[in-house]
Amino acid sequence: MHGTVRVVTERHESDSRLSYLAYHDSLTGELNRHQLTVILEKTLGEAMRSRSSCGFLLVAIDNLGRINDSYGFDIADEVIGAVAKRIRGRMRGKDSLGRYSGTKFGIVLTECTPDDMATAADRLLAGVRDEMVPTAAGPVAVTVTIGGVTAPRHARSVPEVLARAKEGGARRGEGQAAGLILRLSAQSRARRAAPRQHARHRRDRRRAQRTAHLPCLRNGGGEHLPAFYECLMRVRRTDGTLLGASDVVPVAERLGLVRFLDHRVLELVVSELAAAPALQASVNVSPASTTDPDWWAGLDSLLRTHAGVSERLIVEITESAAIHDVDETRGFVARVKDLGCRIAIDDFGAGYTSFRNLRKLGVDIVKIDGAFVENLIRSEDDRAFVRTLIDLARRLGLATVAEWVQDERTAKTLEACGCEYLQGAHVGLASLERPWLASKAQAV
Repeated sequence: MHGTVRVVTERHESDSRLSYLAYHDSLTGELNRHQLTVILEKTLGEAMRSRSSCGFLLVAIDNLGRINDSYGFDIADEVIGAVAKRIRGRMRGKDSLGRYSGTKFGIVLTECTPDDMATAADRLLAGVRDEMVPTAAGPVAVTVTIGGVTAPRHARSVPEVLARAKEGGARRGEGQAAGLILRLSAQSRARRAAPRQHARHRRDRRRAQRTAHLPCLRNGGGEHLPAFYECLMRVRRTDGTLLGASDVVPVAERLGLVRFLDHRVLELVVSELAAAPALQASVNVSPASTTDPDWWAGLDSLLRTHAGVSERLIVEITESAAIHDVDETRGFVARVKDLGCRIAIDDFGAGYTSFRNLRKLGVDIVKIDGAFVENLIRSEDDRAFVRTLIDLARRLGLATVAEWVQDERTAKTLEACGCEYLQGAHVGLASLERPWLASKAQAV
């Protein structure tokens, strides 16, 4: 017998690979968008025929572009793959997962009521947020947003299901009457159960954080008396040098870590207040933390644990953050004041907030942006602005703090204008020392 043997292993593997990619995403191994929508259409049709209910969740990884910029595309791909695995690990066996787009995953839930879908969303969030994502570049913080809809009650076609799910993820607030799942956004938190090496990494980072204390002194009478201390974040490097907030915060914002820093600084400040009953202090809050449920829970817990601290704590928000959404900021201010704290608006004048909005916000203290103070002696325009602002604040019953006060002439000019408190090199620079341990701080 004569014959020919052909080895077609490679061709078979290639055909199998192509067949696999026709239905699956190459990075995550989950269904691709086309196959996901096919399954969604089939599931929706079966639900309509049987008069039952199904659901669709759209899970979006927030700020993946920042991870790309900071670490590179390879690390971003690791994050996408890790999120897919965590979602898969929290799903029911009868549901389907697919990669809807570059940063989004879709989940088709069979036999699903609105309550079932909310439970599923909570379970998925817990699966993603409880630990930082380990990558070749180190642990990375990840934030996800989930939107969803039940069908056919609230959507009767695939395009409508997808549109409603996107809308649910984009909305902010407490849920929708139309059956959309509320916007569930949670940051992966390093303080929860995590691998041992990640826990050690977090402890090292917490030990590296310190607070520097910038005095705010009462103006007038020829004697500057301490009113409160603004607590500013510092991070100690391995060589012992310190990095200021201006060096750390922009990087932390890009990496989604700024909420961790805010929470840690809040812990440090409350600890100082609890240990020194005469101390009054302020803490800065980033815009991201003002809407973060974890930050609010931490603030509430700390204030409940340490009685008598809230009335000595001042929370500072920047004017640029305040004018981004005045109504939302107004709600933040009211909520903080309900806890017994005071609110200061920092860098006032930099964002050109209208005086009408200043009254609407309901803050307690206005801190005049240093750009208007440093040239106060030489600039008539700056003097006019500062004088007008101080007069308005007095009419509204608000305390005023001038930043960047460099010399006695500027202090005297501010005193003549009626400014109550001063910050800057003339009255004291930020220091890691704790002056209140030697002398009592006076209330505002």
